Amino acid sequence: MTATDAPVPGQPADRPGYRFYVLAILILIYMLNFLDRQIIGILAAPLKEHFGMSDTQFGLLGGIAFASVYSTLAIPLAWLADRYSRVWIMTGALAVWSGFTALCGVAGSFTQLFLFRMGVGVGEAGGVAPAYSLVADYFPPHQRARALAAFAFGIPLGTAAGTLVGGLLAATWGWQTAFIVVGVLGLLVAPLLRLTVKDPVRGGTDAARATPVVATPVAAAPVVAAPANDGRAGKRAAQGLLGLAAGLLVLAALAQFGVIGANALVLVFAGLLAGVIGGSLMVARVTATAVMPKPSFWLLAFGAASSSVCGYGVAGWLPLFFMRSFDLTLTQVSWYYSGIALIGGILGIWGGGAIADKLAKRGKGAYPLTPAIAFLISAPCFILAMNSPWLIGLIFPGGGTQFQQLTVAFLIFLIPTGLNLAWLGPVTAAVQHLVPAPMRSTASALFLLINNLLGIAVGFFYFGWMSDLLAPRFGDESLRWAIYTGMGFYMLASILLIGASRTLKKDWVD
Repeated sequence: MTATDAPVPGQPADRPGYRFYVLAILILIYMLNFLDRQIIGILAAPLKEHFGMSDTQFGLLGGIAFASVYSTLAIPLAWLADRYSRVWIMTGALAVWSGFTALCGVAGSFTQLFLFRMGVGVGEAGGVAPAYSLVADYFPPHQRARALAAFAFGIPLGTAAGTLVGGLLAATWGWQTAFIVVGVLGLLVAPLLRLTVKDPVRGGTDAARATPVVATPVAAAPVVAAPANDGRAGKRAAQGLLGLAAGLLVLAALAQFGVIGANALVLVFAGLLAGVIGGSLMVARVTATAVMPKPSFWLLAFGAASSSVCGYGVAGWLPLFFMRSFDLTLTQVSWYYSGIALIGGILGIWGGGAIADKLAKRGKGAYPLTPAIAFLISAPCFILAMNSPWLIGLIFPGGGTQFQQLTVAFLIFLIPTGLNLAWLGPVTAAVQHLVPAPMRSTASALFLLINNLLGIAVGFFYFGWMSDLLAPRFGDESLRWAIYTGMGFYMLASILLIGASRTLKKDWVD
């Protein structure tokens, strides 16, 4: 650590050992976040059988049910985190999403399960953006991408744990037990977060200022004043969305009474979603006004979202693909896919953060350019891994044994699984530097609104919908072809992030 990067003396971030302890706790919380979020993927087969769901319905359950509230409520919760205790907000969020995960285990109908998944999204809305801000305030700028990459280890750890633990519990005691056990685990961890993690001074590890930050003895960390703006642009965007919401609800009423031919329920849902986003933007109008004029924000957000369509979608559907196309049992898939998610994810996330931090010394554009290159490699690797029998057939007549096919597929799947997550450290670090320190939680939530609303909702739904669409022609292999079609989103993500690499230097805030 250099002198210019030194944290404010006497603050929690000034103690290196404690700083890494906090990072470890945040990784654990993020792991639980993804465990509860992704467990539904490994439970696809028993849930579809129990509730008689099509692939499209399961796509709605895993996507829009969660993403609609997770993405939108993250903004007002992050706005609160920029003003009050981030630790308190994260503790409450952990308790809420864990409680609703446990309730999923007692759902008696598709509707109840859909609503409980929405409840999981409500809780998880307060779990990520405040954590980004905490990491940024515990680690100086030159370590930030690596620290955020380490925080993102929670994704492969949670995905692997959700796949392994959820799958094994479901195979032995049923899917209900899987939901209840992982939900209760989160409830037990919540007090550890609240009692052992402190809020640091906001911006305390940023580059030295003319006027140093002075600590004040309050429950929440002090907020350093940000450059003033009137929030006018953000307010106009919020008003536009609120107007759209009102119009959609009017159309829903007309559809309900048969005046127009449309699905009233879809219009009501869309209207409520637009209303919640509009209300959230109204709360976050000052930060929205700060980021909306910056091309880098939109390129980073839509670039990450495009990759997340595949990232979340493929991760959610691969367990079912392995069962359909590789003839694996639920228990076998639990072990097989958890290994891919854990090894590939950790290597990719850490590699992305470390490479971006190193290359960024030559220019800020390295932060988005690193994952852009990774995505260009991911798509062909995914397709190659899914066709391991053909690949083995080039060497052994008849395609080799199932063990050989699975081994080759496992090794190749590690590559795109890692590259798919390489954006997390670099891109989230770049987003932190689009605004001053007091706006970081809210800026992260605005970024996550776009990334998750498109990535989770569209990604999870797209592959299920496309699988049903292709089923008449391809049968049980329809999911394979659905995944093929989704690889184009990686190409789009690369193009957008290459664009961000050209604008980031101008939009950067130290």
